[in-house]
Amino acid sequence: MEEAVAACGLCPHHCKLADGQTGLCAARTNVGGTIVCTNGGKLVSIALDPIEKKPLYHFHPGSVILSVGSYGCNLTCPFCQNYEISRAQAGELRAEDVPPARLAALATDARQRYGSIGVAFTYNEPLVSYEYVIDCAKLLHANDLAVVLVTNGQICDAPLQNLLPHVDAMNIDLKGFTQTFYDWIGGNLETTKNTIAHAVRVGVHIEVTTLVIPGRNDDEKEMDVEARWLASISSEIPLHLSRYFPRYRCDIPMTPMETLRQLERIAKTYLKHVHLGNV
Repeated sequence: MEEAVAACGLCPHHCKLADGQTGLCAARTNVGGTIVCTNGGKLVSIALDPIEKKPLYHFHPGSVILSVGSYGCNLTCPFCQNYEISRAQAGELRAEDVPPARLAALATDARQRYGSIGVAFTYNEPLVSYEYVIDCAKLLHANDLAVVLVTNGQICDAPLQNLLPHVDAMNIDLKGFTQTFYDWIGGNLETTKNTIAHAVRVGVHIEVTTLVIPGRNDDEKEMDVEARWLASISSEIPLHLSRYFPRYRCDIPMTPMETLRQLERIAKTYLKHVHLGNV
């Protein structure tokens, strides 16, 4: 009997998985020849956050939002700030089972009690929980609650187009602006660029974050190209330039403030909203 091998079509890795095997993201598994989201609803973090923490500075500023996260990620950034959950495998963390209907009820309660505007899928990479996110988003929208994603944008075009009608805002990590940088973290630059461009075109509120790492993506010419590209889509796209600190497996020294300020000056040549973070 032939083994049931299936290819996951969610992200550029296109993991080919034997029956029972889980992909690089630790969240998607071949179950009898079908790729199943195995971390859906298994939440390891639930908190009420300021919207600015996502960071989203131009989407309902001053509001709070119920923020939830699971485990798993489809990138392997050596500098990950949330590696305890993003690199975790199934069963390694204590998780609470929160199906879509319960999450919608929690979000409704948070609105009544604290004025929360909706739910942000964050902390780990929410796109690896694709089916769960869409199911939740439909219920949240039915209850007039906002849907926010904090994501690396590593998603193929077909699932992206299916997802975007159910999303109100995204902060997308544009990790660097060369494929060399994306090779370092196990991703694909053009995929994230496509996610940003398509989301803006269909009217999703988009803000972009670049974590500036010395010697890796802090080149002034590279920032010039990145900012010009974003402005070619819309000069209104907010760009967050975030200061790197040594984390996880990366011991590169922290980003000098002068580097951030110089890149900010370059980005402001093209973009109307440039913000510095982690300062």
